[in-house]
Amino acid sequence: MSIVLYQSMLLNRVMQLIQGNEIIIGLLFIVSVFLVLLIIGLRKTQKLNAENERLANSDVLETDEKNKKYKDFTEGHLYSNN
Repeated sequence: MSIVLYQSMLLNRVMQLIQGNEIIIGLLFIVSVFLVLLIIGLRKTQKLNAENERLANSDVLETDEKNKKYKDFTEGHLYSNN
């Protein structure tokens, strides 16, 4: 009887180790996926910041705004011409 009990305890211990390893492998997989997502997000942030700096330094918008002439928008049918 003690041999059967010992084998049962040993089998139970082995199953716990296998389950523990599976949990560790699963957690490592999840951490690696989130790490990849974090790296992709950081890279996109760097690209967007570089694009923002490039656009901020260009004066395309400033020259377009200066060259526009004033157009009177009160001539429409929604405004009364008093």
